[in-house]
Amino acid sequence: MNVLLVGATGFIGRGLERVLRARGDDVAAASLRDPEAAAAAAAQCDAIVNLAGEPLAQHWSENVKLRIESSRVEAPRRFLEALSRRTFAARAYVSASAIGYYGTSETAAFDETSAPGDDFLARVCVGWEREARQAAGLGMRVAIVRTGVALGADGGALAKLLPPFRMGAGGIVGNGRQWLSWVHVDDVVGVYLLALDGAEGPLNACAPNPVTNAQFTHALGRALHRPTLLPVPTFALRAMLGEGADMLLQGQRVLPLRTQELGYRFAFPELTGALANLL
Repeated sequence: MNVLLVGATGFIGRGLERVLRARGDDVAAASLRDPEAAAAAAAQCDAIVNLAGEPLAQHWSENVKLRIESSRVEAPRRFLEALSRRTFAARAYVSASAIGYYGTSETAAFDETSAPGDDFLARVCVGWEREARQAAGLGMRVAIVRTGVALGADGGALAKLLPPFRMGAGGIVGNGRQWLSWVHVDDVVGVYLLALDGAEGPLNACAPNPVTNAQFTHALGRALHRPTLLPVPTFALRAMLGEGADMLLQGQRVLPLRTQELGYRFAFPELTGALANLL
């Protein structure tokens, strides 16, 4: 298979490219900063994977929120419009999305059939997925991968958490009761392969056993043999992330029901095993 990766240099893109090449697929890379060039690169590819997007782990100023939305909604729209003006071979379009689609809740559980939330990130995800579905009008099968908090040794949330935890400064965020729907990066890549190889529609890429923030904090502390006694002050988190802190303070319990119904078996369904593998 010839696969075009848009956003190939990111955390998920690097892992997906390695696995695709290892199984014998040809991989090309493109950026949505130049939609015409990306459309030209897609012309000879069998499938397109769009992983591009402004990083979420930063302070959500109004300018940053505009970049987050534009990179996920406007940029794919311009790319697909450019592609529609060309003759191309692709028959599958796989778009990234996020479990932020469902909004946040301390008590509710969400799966692929759940309705979207109504906060900023949920609205962005709705627009992101709406633009991805436009690829169906161009004759492509469309799959959407809603990724949870991805853990990996060379990027993602874990890489940001390791320095303070290794110094013994890691601690519970907020009240610790909020859900954290985590996933090992190898399983994220596995869900993308499921999408590339024939699945369509929404697929949750998050482990089937989410944990609370307190459970995650203690598990990571045990894995590193470090104490986790210092809570993270809410005001400090809001100072760092602005409105983006709500994702960590409120959380969400998301289950990959449809992903599993389609036959995907998670390599790391439990957090302790995932951390042991990564650390």
